[in-house]
Amino acid sequence: MADRSPVLRIITSAARESLKPLGLAQRGRSRLWIDDHEWWLGVVEFTPPRTAGSGLHVGAMWLWHDVDHLAFHVDSVRTGPEPFRTEDQFTPLALELSRQAAANVTALREKFPALPDVARYLTSRPVRRGLLWDSFDAGIAAALTGDAATARDHFERVLREDPLAPWMVQAQEKARELHAIAPDRDAVTAWVTRAVSSCRSKLGLDPVTLAIS
Repeated sequence: MADRSPVLRIITSAARESLKPLGLAQRGRSRLWIDDHEWWLGVVEFTPPRTAGSGLHVGAMWLWHDVDHLAFHVDSVRTGPEPFRTEDQFTPLALELSRQAAANVTALREKFPALPDVARYLTSRPVRRGLLWDSFDAGIAAALTGDAATARDHFERVLREDPLAPWMVQAQEKARELHAIAPDRDAVTAWVTRAVSSCRSKLGLDPVTLAIS
């Protein structure tokens, strides 16, 4: 198997050229870069294949999930792996991946400039049974924008799912709590603010004064 260290070095160099000017930050020395919007993140991962090289995965993460790892709650793009054979061969491929990443980060920013845009996107998606988080996210976004009826409809969809795993039970507990307070926009905002602050702490992100709007 080819040595992975030159792969990461080349990817990092390419990402610094394309992503750093946009304000993204690398997670340590990893293949992950983040675009921080306080209550949501744009996430870029130069995905490692089975052998040396890299693919690309770009998406958005809603920090109200309050988890200790980066996640892709909305996929923007997935690109298959580019193989590493030599540094000369892989360097232009890495540059192209980084440019694709920059373009998709920009597209996410344009897609989600503010909370109402997020809410319109999440609540207009077709319902996909079994994908509990789709309805959970739509419910939160709707409640944050003051649409309690739509929020409750989505939380009720979460509650109708069969809780086949502990994480589903926990998600339904949150959905039940949010369903109860959905008409109180201030209460929902306070709930989300606590969740986002906790998630930022778990991810090692700087604390911020949230303005969810």
